[in-house]
Amino acid sequence: MPLSDLVAPNAILPALKVNSKKQAIQELAARAAELTGLAERDVFDTLLQRERLGSTGVGSGIAIPHGKMPKFDHLFGLFARLDRPIDFDALDGEPVDLVFLLLAPETAGADHLKALARVARVLRDPLTAQKLRTSRDASALYAVLAQQAASTAA
Repeated sequence: MPLSDLVAPNAILPALKVNSKKQAIQELAARAAELTGLAERDVFDTLLQRERLGSTGVGSGIAIPHGKMPKFDHLFGLFARLDRPIDFDALDGEPVDLVFLLLAPETAGADHLKALARVARVLRDPLTAQKLRTSRDASALYAVLAQQAASTAA
């Protein structure tokens, strides 16, 4: 499943300015709500609830906050490159600067897990992560995600 199927060009935040994990989740929830029509509070609460189970900071400066939403009918991704790295309680203790938010229908099951694995594989590729860290605008970031997805799909 290519990342271009999960994230649209308008769901890329090239320089999100946040100071904490909670603020990052708030900002991402607000943008996701704007783009999906979901209630911002519901998105925020779902992400925070998932975060309490264990950090979604997967290491190497990457976080993949995610959650399942009731009355939602498709997978939705939102990518943000943070203006500066923040503490995300990541598994490796490193600060996070690349964040991919993933929302799924409550009934997604295996599709949700496959999408999470795909996002993790793409973002943890050192070359892709480096390109994402050096790209400055939304279209360049989207191109990296879409191109990477296409090149690893074969």
